Amino acid sequence: MAAPKGNKYWELAKGFAVGKEKSYTPQKLWNKAIEYLQWLDENPLKEEKVFGTGFRGEVSKMKAPTLSGFCVYAGIGTSTFDRYKTDDDKAYRDITKHIQDLFFAIKFEGAAADLMNPNIIARETGLADKTETNQTGDITISFK
Repeated sequence: MAAPKGNKYWELAKGFAVGKEKSYTPQKLWNKAIEYLQWLDENPLKEEKVFGTGFRGEVSKMKAPTLSGFCVYAGIGTSTFDRYKTDDDKAYRDITKHIQDLFFAIKFEGAAADLMNPNIIARETGLADKTETNQTGDITISFK
């Protein structure tokens, strides 16, 4: 059945929005990332250590910044962050790249200084060594 002539059904769609507004502007996303890094610094992991004298003490350990941890802190999903990475607005693309680069640098430097487990950080950052053996028995080692 066709709509009657002169209908104004299109008026029902006024104010309808597809999706939802962005939770953050690029500047607010950057500010939230800095806030997240400060929170990590102020809330380190704690490890109980027993020293040679039998003394027990608590040692602070650096927390690695992660994209998923940041998204939880910011109250957005990682899929939202991924959409920001491909947004038509270059400012969103630039700031998400900058945030990822900053997190990478912190993890890399923390692992290099032995403040974080280098093996875990290498895997998480995609820097793990890769060893391959081909059918001739030659071993190839490559570094990404």
